[in-house]
Amino acid sequence: MEWGLLYRLQDELDARIKQEHQLTSQDVVQDKILALLVELGELANETRCFKFWSKKGPSENAVILEEYVDGLHFILSLGLELGYTTEHLPLNQKLHKINVTNVFIHVYERIIAFQQNKTEENYFLVFSAYIYLGELLGFEEKMIQQAYMKKNEVNHARQDKGY
Repeated sequence: MEWGLLYRLQDELDARIKQEHQLTSQDVVQDKILALLVELGELANETRCFKFWSKKGPSENAVILEEYVDGLHFILSLGLELGYTTEHLPLNQKLHKINVTNVFIHVYERIIAFQQNKTEENYFLVFSAYIYLGELLGFEEKMIQQAYMKKNEVNHARQDKGY
């Protein structure tokens, strides 16, 4: 994965949003954490992994992948806000939680731990857990990167329209 490229694209989008909305870093960190939690919930909703009461299957992979990269946007953005970026993310932290629902809960726990203590270590624990979730959902690095870049273009177009 070309993390440097994704961080650069996210930085350009963030700078545009900050300028157009006259924001500072202090204004948005908590909002970005909440947005990440919301996006994680939307992702879980599309997978339907926890909906034991329903016979309806998950959404199409393209929909799930788009929700996944929505969360990735906020993870990258938080890293940029706090100066926690890397070209090489240590991946494959095997959580021994094969159940997708348990991994979603684990990612939530990591985000809350990061919210309470915004250290670089906690940031990378969030990032690693999120990447593991993506792997568990069947997403490969190339798919994630392409979907991220496509959604980044959509986000710029939305800003063009005053979204």
